[in-house]
Amino acid sequence: MEVRATQRYVRISPQKVRMIVDAIKGKPAETAINALKFMPQKSAGIVEKIVRSAVANADQNTSIDVDDLIVSNLIVDQGPSMKRFKARARGRGARILKKTAHITVVLAEGSVQ
Repeated sequence: MEVRATQRYVRISPQKVRMIVDAIKGKPAETAINALKFMPQKSAGIVEKIVRSAVANADQNTSIDVDDLIVSNLIVDQGPSMKRFKARARGRGARILKKTAHITVVLAEGSVQ
């Protein structure tokens, strides 16, 4: 059985979140949370919070054993970009894109190695 948690419109570039995705994909949920806790990136804290939310969602279902959960999939999609302008020389303006991300964590029951 699968359990998912989603966080949308996170104010971080999806490229920065995707850097840490491979480090926890396929690992048990508890190991993934411990690994994310000690990573220095901002995106690690965001993903850790979403994984904890998915574990809490699984805890509400009585037929799922929380200790056997594995991070089966972690999807990072691009959200809408906020468009801003910065003043440049000679009266011009340069466009700045402040990107957002949609992050989905899918946990599945499986044997823990």
